[in-house]
Amino acid sequence: MMKLTSQQYGEAQRRSILFEKPDFIPMRFAINGACWHTYPQEALFELMESHPFLFPDFQRPEGEFVPQHHLVARKGQPYKDDWGCVWETTMEGITGTVTGHPLQDWSDFKNYPIPDPEKCMGIGPVDWAAEQRSIEQAHKNGGFVQRGLRHGHTFLQVCDIRGYENVLFDMEDEEPLLEELLEKITEFNLGIIQRYVELGADLIAIPEDLGMQVGPMLSPDNFRKYIIPCYHKLVAPIKKGGCLVHMHSDGDIRSLIPALMECDMNVLNLQDLVNGIDWIKDNLKGKVCIDLDIDRQLITPFGTPKEVDELILKEVRQLGSREGGLTMVYGLYPGVPLENVKALMDAMEKYAFYYG
Repeated sequence: MMKLTSQQYGEAQRRSILFEKPDFIPMRFAINGACWHTYPQEALFELMESHPFLFPDFQRPEGEFVPQHHLVARKGQPYKDDWGCVWETTMEGITGTVTGHPLQDWSDFKNYPIPDPEKCMGIGPVDWAAEQRSIEQAHKNGGFVQRGLRHGHTFLQVCDIRGYENVLFDMEDEEPLLEELLEKITEFNLGIIQRYVELGADLIAIPEDLGMQVGPMLSPDNFRKYIIPCYHKLVAPIKKGGCLVHMHSDGDIRSLIPALMECDMNVLNLQDLVNGIDWIKDNLKGKVCIDLDIDRQLITPFGTPKEVDELILKEVRQLGSREGGLTMVYGLYPGVPLENVKALMDAMEKYAFYYG
């Protein structure tokens, strides 16, 4: 299997997004940090080395490999983020959940501090000088530069601050302070976006989960009323700056798609089986670049290697085309048999060239 340069992959991604007949379907394979504690590391190294298309820059580390996890994914180490939200996880390497909501009572709103986007990303510090050097170097190397907001930038952020149930009640009660808080969150997010636009990012991502196993986390009406206006404000400077927009959400978001599609996005990352491959084909194919998040609940953990291969082929056939408009990503988490991991990597490398 051919080994790509970052420049070749970035060009294929750009052409896929713009429906400009890429040479192959861009495929990404992400190994979650928890996997390094649950699988034999040697087995993962061998799989990465034997799939150079998916891992073109991989070099086996010398000596013992000790993975470094984000501050929100360290077991036994609660982390208070820039918004004052406390994160905890029960599994090393897995992003935790917020167990401490700093603004459960609106009476504290007047004194609630808003972080500074010049100093932090909302979930950890940022060094903008280092980001500038990184982006400049990537462009010198012909790279397709992708940056973005933290995952959970708006709806999930207000849920982390207030608590999920409180936010839903706030929406139903038409609490005016909710809109004021959302305005402050959006202002912070815009500070980060404007920085990346100025630094020359090619694509800016605005990711957060909106769906559950069945249906969205909030009603479509409340989504339109409270969240979509924030999204429009975030997208406007990205587009004005000539950058591409990537949106992401896990879960069943079918009832939110009409509102999302009004945001002038270029790429939509959504999950395959929970939304339905046929539904995605009928409603999104050709209208937006589909960044398909491959199943992690049914076939890859519990199916056979043959069924894994058939899933990838089916998705490529139904959602792909010679014109482009399809990229695919898989996130490996503990619990997937290694034979299925290999079958998945094999299939992604093989079917990436289905239209080539």
